[in-house]
Amino acid sequence: MPTWSVRPERFDTPDATALRRDYYHDVASSYWKRPATEAEIDEGLRGDGVEQLAAPTGEFVVGRYGGAPGACGGVLLLDPERAELTRVYVRPGFRGTGGGGVLLAALEEAARRLGAQRMVLNTRLDLTEARRLYARHGFAEIPAYCEGPYMDVWYGKELYDSARVRA
Repeated sequence: MPTWSVRPERFDTPDATALRRDYYHDVASSYWKRPATEAEIDEGLRGDGVEQLAAPTGEFVVGRYGGAPGACGGVLLLDPERAELTRVYVRPGFRGTGGGGVLLAALEEAARRLGAQRMVLNTRLDLTEARRLYARHGFAEIPAYCEGPYMDVWYGKELYDSARVRA
């Protein structure tokens, strides 16, 4: 039976780039209620700040299921105590295999290595599968810590004391 492995990887490797494109296609298509075009994906990824997902400000990871690239995600330090979870994605064909939980655990560990005490994230209300995943793994709604056009709800999780959630 295949298993998941998640490891740090540069955001610009062929596998990471393909996953980032799939991520953007998935979330943009859901938002626009139509398939995103290649040009729209290119535009969305241009200048998206992914280069910050490398030491010392962050980390990008790729998850493989049975060796096949199936998931990705990033952690970005917002300040010395908080890390933001970003670009969390599991390809549709790999969903339901436990990859989301393995991916979140790896990203939380990456945040700890960067020195973060808590993890925060923002997402959209329509991304219900993602919101359920976060809640299952101990994230709770918190007050908004940032603003943006694609942000409807904010979550947080203490990395060392999950009984307390702060913004």
